[in-house]
Formats: sequence, structure tokens, C-alpha cells
Amino acid sequence: MSLEPKTLQFDKAVPAAAASTLAPAEGVACVVCQQSITNQYFDINGQSACDRCRDQVAQQAETPKGLGVFARAGLFGLGAAIAGAILYYAVIAITDFEIGLVAIAIGFMVGWGVRKGAGERGGRRFQILAVALTYWAVGLAYTPLVFQQIAQDQPSQQAAATTNGSTPATAEASTPESAAEPLSAAGLVVALGIVFAMTFALPVLVVFGSLPSGLISGAIIAFGMQQAWRMTGAPHLVISGPYRIASKMAS
Repeated sequence: MSLEPKTLQFDKAVPAAAASTLAPAEGVACVVCQQSITNQYFDINGQSACDRCRDQVAQQAETPKGLGVFARAGLFGLGAAIAGAILYYAVIAITDFEIGLVAIAIGFMVGWGVRKGAGERGGRRFQILAVALTYWAVGLAYTPLVFQQIAQDQPSQQAAATTNGSTPATAEASTPESAAEPLSAAGLVVALGIVFAMTFALPVLVVFGSLPSGLISGAIIAFGMQQAWRMTGAPHLVISGPYRIASKMAS
């Protein structure tokens, strides 16, 4: 008697007690390499695997260590976060609405990028990285909207200042000559640091600055972060065995 090869799926765990009650079978096939097992096999989340594949699956489920793989995952995730921020901003700018599916799409893109950079493996530190990048991507998407709003408010502020008694000549005289000069290297670094900090603050400001409707924005951000967390987690494995293959009974 032989068992049909099963689709490789180790996302759902089967309790060890249930696995230990499986009856030994003749001609068991490894779900990973699909080779016939004639001696003994291991049970991984309810599916049979040979000794060699069992070691490979267990090693694949471990969280990779080292700064190099983490930096690679961060680089891949950063690229996905920037692409997701562009997508999110485009949707908001075109539709003037925040669409929850787009935030989930950002979480998916970032989760995919981080996992790809980690060699299709996951773990707690990659989950934290993916969640942080997803949150930052949402803030980055809001940033152009803030600058657009500032640009729209400047003419009205200048008009209000003129109405209060300031003349254009006075306003021009009060403007420092250095404002037209290019920023120095140190000034540019400071400006970029301020913009970077603003991208992290914007999601919180959007949520609390527009309550109670801001709760919807908060839920949208949470959905995207949850998606990124789920995609970068290490699989939970329950491995039991080895189990002996029953010898063929004489008829």
C-alpha cells in the first residue's frame, strides 16, 4: 500500500499527541522529496518526511542569524516600502480616499521583500523589521500631502499678513538673504533628518488629529502591519518520530 504525495504545507501544526497515534504505514512517501521511505519516517505537522528532509525542513524553519542577512532583508524591505508608499500616495491623491486594501498591499509588499532578502525564511526580528517598514511606508505616503497642504496655506497666510498692516516691501525686507541660498551639507542633513522624523510621526498625527474618523486610518495601518508580521514569521513545526515502517505481512 502507498500513500499519495501531499502538497508541501507546514503552516498548521498538529499536536504531538495526535501525531504519535498515527499507525505505521508501508511504502510511505516523503512529502518533500517524494521519495519512497522503506525504513523509518518523521511526522512534521501531520505529514511524513524522510530523515534527510526532516533536517532540511527544521533548518529552514530556524531564524537566520548574522548582520549580513538582516541588512539584505532590510534593503529588500526598504525598496518594497518605498514602492508601497508611492502606490498609497497615488491612490489617495487620485481618489481622495484611504483604501484599506492598499495598506494591506503595502504590508504584503514589505513582507515579501523582507522574506525574500532573508532567503525565504523568517523570525521575530524580521517581523519587527517588516512592521516598522510598513508603518514608515504609510508615513512616507502622507508626507507629500503635508507639503502640498503647506504650499496651499502659504498664499492665505501672506494675504492675512498684508491685511494686518504688512506691506509687500516690508515682507520682502524681512526675508533673510540667506533663504535664497542653497543649503549647506550640514543643513541638508538636518532637513532630511526632520523629514525622516516627520514620516514616523505622521501616522500618529493623522490618527489622533482627525478623531473619531482617524480610527479608520488607524485600523487601515494596523491591517497592513499585521499582514507584514504574518508573512515574515518563522513556521511553527511539530516534529515527532522516528516511526518504523511496518514490514509486509505474509498473506
